[in-house]
Amino acid sequence: MTTTLAQTVRGPTLPILVALSFGHLLNDLIQSMIPAIYPLLKERYLLSFAQIGGITLAFQVTSSLLQPMIGYVADRRPWPYAMVAGMAATLMGLVGLAMAGSYAMILVSAALVGLGSAVFHPEATRMARHAAASQQGFGQGIFQIGGHVGYAVGPLLAAALVVPRGQGSLVWLSLVALMAMVLMGWTGARYTEMRRLKTASSSHSGTAPDRDVAMLGPGQLVLAMAILIALLFAKNAYAAAFTSYYTFYLIERFGVSVQVSQVMLFVYLVVGAAGVIVGGMVGDRIGRDRVISISLLGALPFALMLPHADLFWTGVLSVVIGLIMASAFASILIYAIDLVPHRVGLIGGLFYGLAFGLGGLAAAALGLLADKSGILTVFQLCAWLPAIGVLTFLLPRASRRRR
Repeated sequence: MTTTLAQTVRGPTLPILVALSFGHLLNDLIQSMIPAIYPLLKERYLLSFAQIGGITLAFQVTSSLLQPMIGYVADRRPWPYAMVAGMAATLMGLVGLAMAGSYAMILVSAALVGLGSAVFHPEATRMARHAAASQQGFGQGIFQIGGHVGYAVGPLLAAALVVPRGQGSLVWLSLVALMAMVLMGWTGARYTEMRRLKTASSSHSGTAPDRDVAMLGPGQLVLAMAILIALLFAKNAYAAAFTSYYTFYLIERFGVSVQVSQVMLFVYLVVGAAGVIVGGMVGDRIGRDRVISISLLGALPFALMLPHADLFWTGVLSVVIGLIMASAFASILIYAIDLVPHRVGLIGGLFYGLAFGLGGLAAAALGLLADKSGILTVFQLCAWLPAIGVLTFLLPRASRRRR
């Protein structure tokens, strides 16, 4: 029994990580259905690009505002079953989207989906942190690969189910939400048992941060956090161009069908899953700052080429960009948590909230730009965003020292 306890403390708890990853998949699959049905909503309700951006803003800013507060509460009063309650809000949002008859109802329903995500991410991040033990990059990679796969499957499911059958077919996704609620209930029970075993043991070394990073002075801490937020903005603003407007870009520039554009968006998103797990494992060895700089600066030349490529090379370049940039968020999140290791829920909620909020604000701004100057201009401008990755070289270098 002693050996089992020691292994539980020191090594990652894979059943919980896998369950959290699958829950992440289901949660983000539902989220990704909203931008995936934008062409359908735009045609049915005669929406402008600015109104499309407003839908993204509704569900992402709701999540952005609530996640840090929920994360703060989760650190002080952990409740593993909070994810079940959050998914119930997502379920109501799905039903509302399926039955919405006005733009206002669409916004309210999208905000409910954002509320569910606001509850899920801080609590799940805290649980993944503990379950990953000493292998934080690997653990976050496992957790986040589910989100990437879910976000990739959403557009494909929309192309196969919602686009041919109409808005009302969204109600079938209620089954996905119910499945997620059952899984999250099971995960909460297993996590509670894991924490009980770890508390009973004397070792807590599995969740120790990189102490060189955690012992930064106040000035260095503020600078590092500001840089991480700037890097997060660059990544999510560029991602918002793809998730919200890539299908419109393909339709307008190359004349492809909605279904073809959704498949190409799926390909862009699904390759990110490989980048997440590889980036997390590499970050455990060479340091988070190096992975962040590679993720952003490495994508810059391909992003600059994208607006000038034909249809075939657009598909190829989007895959390369998605693969390279995928690991950025996991490394940014772990770096930030190591800066404030005793506020995992708060930092997880803050950075997930910033990811959603910055993405929503960027989507709304890019929608206004698209209405005024066209979709091509949006992608030409966003191509320069990965250049902000040069700020990585200002991050404290202590995080590079590994065992």
